[in-house]
Amino acid sequence: MNMIVLSRADKQPLIELDGVTKVYGTGQAAMHALRGVDLRIFEGEFVAVMGPSGSGKSTCMNILGCLDTATAGGYRFKGLEVGRLTRTQRTKLRRYYLGFVFQGFNLLNRTSALENVELPLIYRGAPARERRAQALQALETVGLGGWESHTPGELSGGQQQRVAIARAIVTKPTVLFADEPTGNLDTARSNEIMELLTGLNRDQGVTIVMVTHEPDMAAYAKRIVRFVDGLVESDHPNARET
Repeated sequence: MNMIVLSRADKQPLIELDGVTKVYGTGQAAMHALRGVDLRIFEGEFVAVMGPSGSGKSTCMNILGCLDTATAGGYRFKGLEVGRLTRTQRTKLRRYYLGFVFQGFNLLNRTSALENVELPLIYRGAPARERRAQALQALETVGLGGWESHTPGELSGGQQQRVAIARAIVTKPTVLFADEPTGNLDTARSNEIMELLTGLNRDQGVTIVMVTHEPDMAAYAKRIVRFVDGLVESDHPNARET
């Protein structure tokens, strides 16, 4: 029997945006952050989202991550209409399917690396032994085996971001959202973090959506989406991948 290989056009998108708009304020003070965005992201992709300040890229990321809601238009995650979910349901979607990495690390300063990584599992109500085992494995995955007892103040910026990535992947999310993940790092540490994200995408199949303003960092992605004035201006495979 011949194996049937589905093209991307035949697959169900993991993420779908249809005509999504976002307006802040009303009347003459209204600010249109998104003006009708259409976007498809498929499982296993590594997408870099670029654009100047005010282009709508971070607003789009917040909607995708269920940190904000659209004013109009449709957002489907695995075919589920996210716009119809309650606040509690969106929280559960974030908790069980999404991981987040931010520019500022967002670690608890007086808490060990291990305890920082355990936090999402605590919110899930996982038993202590299970939390510890999964957190240790996540730290090992990001190259921080043996550093679990160190607090953020005892770690370099690159190591702190690795802890943040371990915290994001400890729940085995379907999608990892990274918002300027190298913004606070020097070039060498930035490249290390990008190699780590590339490895997670390649070896573990983690779908990654990354906002960045740095072309050198976007070059690690498989696909580049560029926002301008609240719209998708271009969407194409990374030339390095073709």
